[in-house]
Amino acid sequence: MVTSGEIGRLEQIRAIADRVARSRGLEVFDVQFRREAHGWTLRIYLDKPNAPVPAGRAGTIEGEGVTIDDCQFVSTEVGTLLDVEDVVGHRYTLEVSSPGLDRPLRGPADYRRFAGCLAQIVLAEPVEGQTHVRGRLHGMEGDDVLVTVGKDQVRRIPASRISRARLEVEF
Repeated sequence: MVTSGEIGRLEQIRAIADRVARSRGLEVFDVQFRREAHGWTLRIYLDKPNAPVPAGRAGTIEGEGVTIDDCQFVSTEVGTLLDVEDVVGHRYTLEVSSPGLDRPLRGPADYRRFAGCLAQIVLAEPVEGQTHVRGRLHGMEGDDVLVTVGKDQVRRIPASRISRARLEVEF
């Protein structure tokens, strides 16, 4: 069970991370703070929302997305600010990275941005009898995500029925 104090702490961490990320033209994709076997781990995932995506490939054009230098900068700055402001109050490990090539898709902007990429979609309610769809994204039309399944069958999936979606890595 998450307490209101933990929610407040996570909001403070996110606000600090957002400030630092914006200074580099980045945005915070996600923040996770969890107790794991070796102790507490704070993970900050960064994205560069306007980075070009090569047609049909997850990820961004080399040098245009989140770089190791970006991650190092955000890690150093956020770590320092968290320590100075004593936000966490105990030992933790800080990890900063991009969402990765198999990143989760979170709504219409992602479905449009990654048009042409292969994705795996899990549905909360079946569409045409299926709860899992694997295919190539073609963006959105109205409130529907368009996905090509097989060679040329375009499926319309109501965004409201999507439980979770993720890009698939292609080589």
